[in-house]
Amino acid sequence: TCSVDRFLILWKLRTECRAYRFVGHAEAVTSVEFSPDGQVLASASQDHTVRLWIPCIHGETSVLQGHTASVRSVSFSHDGCSVVSASNDKLIKVWSVCYQRLLFTLFQHTGWVRCAKFSPDGRIIASCGEDKYVNIWDTRNKTCVNSFSDYEGFATFVAFNPSGTCIASAGSDNTVKLWDIRTNKLLQHFIVHRAGVNCISFHPSGNYLITASTDGTVKILDLLGERLIYTLHGHKGPVLCVAFSKGGEKFASGGMDAQVLLWKTNFDTLDYKEVLKHNFRRTHIDDPPHLLDIYPRSPHFHDEKPMSVEVNPTFDVPDKRTPDPIVIEIRPSSSIST
Repeated sequence: TCSVDRFLILWKLRTECRAYRFVGHAEAVTSVEFSPDGQVLASASQDHTVRLWIPCIHGETSVLQGHTASVRSVSFSHDGCSVVSASNDKLIKVWSVCYQRLLFTLFQHTGWVRCAKFSPDGRIIASCGEDKYVNIWDTRNKTCVNSFSDYEGFATFVAFNPSGTCIASAGSDNTVKLWDIRTNKLLQHFIVHRAGVNCISFHPSGNYLITASTDGTVKILDLLGERLIYTLHGHKGPVLCVAFSKGGEKFASGGMDAQVLLWKTNFDTLDYKEVLKHNFRRTHIDDPPHLLDIYPRSPHFHDEKPMSVEVNPTFDVPDKRTPDPIVIEIRPSSSIST
């Protein structure tokens, strides 16, 4: 986890375990992510830097300098060899993890860049900014190959579905949108929150999307049924981030209330043979897009109240809060060796 308190904390999820607090950033830490193999952490900060960390007690870290304003997001490529960062300096930068140096810079956004992500195959990058554009970049020739703009506000976060055929974007105008990057069409448009959406995460199956909002709730969308299925209460104030675990059996949410909540998934109990049969044309990326993939552009849920389940852990489940662990502080002692 990362926080405005300038620290990264690495938590062990078993009870009665230590936590490790990594000290190094000079200002608020805005984004953190594990490499795919779990051997490296990347973090972004308002101190204009990206840091790479070895998540151990030796304090190995490297600083990547190049941005001239707050860095909003950092994300690894699928092979763990590169990280992409997005910044308030309106730039997107791609860095080599092995050589800890800048590879190239992407220019086109005219406003602060809020988020940038690699596709699952690493061939494209999706980014969004306060200029109201979601841009698609080809990493081979370093050019913007497509742009989406359909916002009254601006996109705050982007994510690829597991097959890499679609991107979802969260909006400051309370919306979540899914775009097919093969046909450049808007597939789905959800208005289920009462305030801006700050973060989204796809379930590994690609059939569900989880959203975090300033309205204080986390919501789970069924993308096959095009409906809201769960609304989760628990944070006292805006929810800033949310992420599924690698296998999808858990998800975590972080909020302005300085809490991280860990949730157990129980909504994916459908017969997956039926799900995959229904979803085959979307997950089979070699086929051309089908006309039935193109959904109406009009927002859902305007005519009737959606059928969904509300969960409030204050009332619905016993208190599972873990006691505060012993925190070991780790300060930088050496640079990461190549």
